[in-house]
Amino acid sequence: MHPNALLELATDLLHQVMRFDAPADGVVSAFFRQHRALGSRERHTLAETTYDVLRHRALYQHLAQSGKGEMERRLAILGWQGNEGFLRAALSESEQQWLEKVKAVDRASLPEKLRHNLPEWLAEPLHRALGEEFWPLVESLNEPAALDLRVNTFKARREDVLAALGEAHIEAQPTPYSPWGLRVAGKPALNKLELFTRGDVEVQDEGSQLLALMTDAKRGEMVVDFCAGAGGKTLALGAAMRNTGRLYAFDTSGHRLAALKPRLARSGLSNVYPVQIAHERDERIKRLAGKIDRVLVDAPCSGLGTLRRNPDMKWRQSLQAVAELREKQAAILDSAARLVKSGGRLVYATCSLLDDENEAVARAFTEAHGREFKVLPAAEALAKAHAGTPEALVRDEFLRLWPHRHGTDGFFAAVWERG
Repeated sequence: MHPNALLELATDLLHQVMRFDAPADGVVSAFFRQHRALGSRERHTLAETTYDVLRHRALYQHLAQSGKGEMERRLAILGWQGNEGFLRAALSESEQQWLEKVKAVDRASLPEKLRHNLPEWLAEPLHRALGEEFWPLVESLNEPAALDLRVNTFKARREDVLAALGEAHIEAQPTPYSPWGLRVAGKPALNKLELFTRGDVEVQDEGSQLLALMTDAKRGEMVVDFCAGAGGKTLALGAAMRNTGRLYAFDTSGHRLAALKPRLARSGLSNVYPVQIAHERDERIKRLAGKIDRVLVDAPCSGLGTLRRNPDMKWRQSLQAVAELREKQAAILDSAARLVKSGGRLVYATCSLLDDENEAVARAFTEAHGREFKVLPAAEALAKAHAGTPEALVRDEFLRLWPHRHGTDGFFAAVWERG
């Protein structure tokens, strides 16, 4: 493809993504479906350029003000992740001169808001919570996320999967905390491997695996994944149960549950029952009240713990949206708690970085239900994780995972046991 044409496509893609009316990954995928003739290198350049602009949007928009022409074109130039010679061939002489001047800017001297590239409503509470660790977090959020796999322990052993990946010339190593996990170097085409197609592994962040471990589902139990989505944690729970008992995957989205079906078929599990519910007070939930051994509530949240993968989230969310989510999270947790039987376990989790969606919701639940539900310290709930020091993963009585500390997405979890 001619350099000018590729830069024009990058500009067009940024126009669409930066409307922020849909998740960026979906917009990028739809764009590629419209341009099926694109090669893998061209798709890589377009996608990575888009995500780089999203990560550094505030900085690039500031720098772009000194240039001329279409804003999205200038942003594409600043965030270009393809061949530099290819880019230069697409630029006019004046654009090349402008780019050299911009590259000479001392970015360390710029205001903080242009260096952290976060909206102020998000930067302020993170800075307050982390202190000196705020900037390491910022740096980690601008790095690509690792590719983690969960070994399906119902079908395979981690050491055998590791050996099979080695035979396929794919570098991998055991995850430091989850006994089910492997961290893979690069972005290999895993879906073409036999170990993937036969269900020996699933792509799943190590932090997400730890949530399933904390739920501690056992053979023969009745278990509910209350907000199952596409079922990553559902499948982890089913394998931990050794395909026994009964595992309900509840979600309000039939589309998300449909995405679970092919994964479920690969997994070899037959103890999973996907159920679409209308809302958290659905009659089908009421019938199970007081009968469930383990309930995992991976609640709808801002998703700000996944900014390494979804940098558009920081521009698509707002303080008002987080406040509305907190009310929804509390309502879902209250409803899910009714399912737990005496002696059963309740886990509340999010992939958010914010106290408002995490500790605040958990502590409010404890205050309201403390007579029935006793907090189980996260370090104790992590007994099955092979972390040498579980304390490194917790803050107070909660699981708290951070990209810059643990190499995972940002996760929170609170655990209670019903008396």
